[in-house]
Amino acid sequence: MLSALPGAMFGEVTAGEGPPIVALHGWGRTHRDFDRFRSLAPLAGRHIVAVDLPGFGATPAPRTAVGARAYAEMLVPLVASLGSPVVLCGHSRGGAIALCLASAHPELVRGVVCTGAPLLRPATAAKPALSYRLVRAATKAHLIPPTILERRRQQSGSADYRAATGVMREVLVTMVNESYDDELRRLSVPLHLVWGELDDAVAVGVADAVRALVPTATLEVLPGVGHDTVRDAPEVLARVVGSIQ
Repeated sequence: MLSALPGAMFGEVTAGEGPPIVALHGWGRTHRDFDRFRSLAPLAGRHIVAVDLPGFGATPAPRTAVGARAYAEMLVPLVASLGSPVVLCGHSRGGAIALCLASAHPELVRGVVCTGAPLLRPATAAKPALSYRLVRAATKAHLIPPTILERRRQQSGSADYRAATGVMREVLVTMVNESYDDELRRLSVPLHLVWGELDDAVAVGVADAVRALVPTATLEVLPGVGHDTVRDAPEVLARVVGSIQ
């Protein structure tokens, strides 16, 4: 059953004992991604909160465009309300938010599990095509109508970008341009990485680069699994999360 949570968010709560677990979904998804995960044996009897992040599911979008660091701060009232340090499990963008929360508030977190999370932005990230940048500049200069730029965005943007509207499109752009090197260097709680071998959204190489910054991090690579580890390999995630005490 969907519940109102501290911090003006919504999610589903499984009552239980032991260190609380907070599950954070990826972009364009909801708490329902963790339905199977929450029912698995390694998590039996545990207190689990699967959150609808702002702008997804039942939780309203933020008023302004913010990134993962601000999303992490939005979660502080919820995490603080749980009474003891939590285990964070974050998929994709949810993993970036989990990292930011653990880095900024280590007293609230006992461990982090990130899976398929864009924690580092590639140094060689491609710039938009010159033709697109010219159209954008012409729009800003009021030389062409905004509809032409939007048409170009629909043609060239990612599926997530095309699907997003209003402030959530701006949130996505903000997050895509973030990198969390500083958060990784400051991290003082255990970090566990679970990655699909075939992840074509956030390649395994990102996890390897993360381990170079956090040598104590563990990494488990799942053969034959892609980006959607939460739904394709929930048993592994449940095992790793359940092992953090």
